Amino acid sequence: MASTRAAPPIKLNNPSLWVTEGGFINGKFTKGTGTGTFDVINPGNGKVLGSLPEMTVADTKEAIQHAATALKSWRKTSEYERAAILQKIFQLQMDNAEDLAQIITAENGKPLADARGEISYGGSYFSWYAGEVVRNYGDVIPSLVKGVQNTTLKQPIGVCAIITPWNFPNAMVTRKLAAALAAGNTVVLKAPSETPYSALALAEILRQAGVPEGVFNVVLTENDTPAIGKELCENPTIHKLSFTGSTRVGKILMSQASGTLKKLSFELGGNAPFIVFDDADLDKAVAGAVACKFRSSGQTCVCGNRLLVQDGIYDQFAKKLVEAVKAFKVGQGAHDGITHGPLIHQAAVNKVQDHVDDAVAKGAKVLVGGKKMSVDGYFYEPTVLGDVQECAIDQEETFGPLAPLYRFKTEEEAIERANDTEVGLAGYFFTENIARVHRVSAALEVGMVGVNTGLISQAGVPFGGVKESGFGREGSKYGLQDWQQIKLVALGGL
Repeated sequence: MASTRAAPPIKLNNPSLWVTEGGFINGKFTKGTGTGTFDVINPGNGKVLGSLPEMTVADTKEAIQHAATALKSWRKTSEYERAAILQKIFQLQMDNAEDLAQIITAENGKPLADARGEISYGGSYFSWYAGEVVRNYGDVIPSLVKGVQNTTLKQPIGVCAIITPWNFPNAMVTRKLAAALAAGNTVVLKAPSETPYSALALAEILRQAGVPEGVFNVVLTENDTPAIGKELCENPTIHKLSFTGSTRVGKILMSQASGTLKKLSFELGGNAPFIVFDDADLDKAVAGAVACKFRSSGQTCVCGNRLLVQDGIYDQFAKKLVEAVKAFKVGQGAHDGITHGPLIHQAAVNKVQDHVDDAVAKGAKVLVGGKKMSVDGYFYEPTVLGDVQECAIDQEETFGPLAPLYRFKTEEEAIERANDTEVGLAGYFFTENIARVHRVSAALEVGMVGVNTGLISQAGVPFGGVKESGFGREGSKYGLQDWQQIKLVALGGL
């Protein structure tokens, strides 16, 4: 199979992971029925990394049908059989970790250190669900009716569709896929056009791990994304859709899926508050801000979008954060010593600039950064704004390396401002007051809270939001439940 492929443009120990044929349907790589191609751009230099076939709605229907056929046998495998396959996938991902990281950096741009961390994190979902699925217990429920025994069964939902974004090309897929497969479902993935090579590499790993044909399928497109998304929503053979992306697109998909009443799980936009109280450990808070706000150059859905800092320590915190940001080394992710890479495309750069210009026009001060970088690729200077007033950032997710600092006076004010948004994915705060830990954790209108930490994602904990950040949970035992049906069996005549 590898011999028919174009040589990888990057050095890989296992060239079979650089897939160039096209998507993945029924256990085989295929260009599908489309006639065009789309280019994948390396955001670190703006150059074409490679081209892949445009697939079609007809290809999507074919993938769905193969997934439906594969479901008949896959759903009957035991939890122990599926656990063994998941563990094999995990081992293959770890064995090929460096190559997978190199692919991420090439198409996404993030520094290799971050890409390596993503591969470890993404792989952990296969390992974790390999353990969790064999503890997929049902219940025996006491009966009000004499002679009847009530039990519950947990069963797969069926054929499931997954739509993932480009910012974590491996982990966004594995977080959904591991749970879906563990529960006994089959999957059709619509891969992001910005980072398709990581999804195809994962398909190759599943193939090598012995996942049966049709259990996992990958459809590629750039131009037909709305049409293929619509097909995944409206096709009655699909019984669940899991989507990570913007709130705007989530609302469109939810409307399209309503005709078949699919089960949905959506992880949508965020606008995370990052609160630093005056009793915080400032060094911890600055380290948390760097990890939370600037990881992947600010291109994470849970990164701090609004940094609220109490008056008493505002100046100290701002000074320490600026010093930390000045120490960043920005450049192409594959180069040695790089701490922060590019944004995904020019539109992302322009959005950061728009947010900076808007905030400055309304009174904010640029403390460091504040402009596009005059280099090849899609780079923006890591930026800190001080004394930010009411502006577009208040309600819009920047998704870039911009840290806006807002002053506040009281705990009540901080909570009110933190919750003054239509979304509620994650929130963070720093304090050494144990009573405040409990008060503020309960008061923040978000699905996840980080206290004295800027990193909250793990395979064993639930990931998801409230309000217009979506619904459903990924990771943890709750994530497995989101891919299952619960069936009551009431056995009478006993």
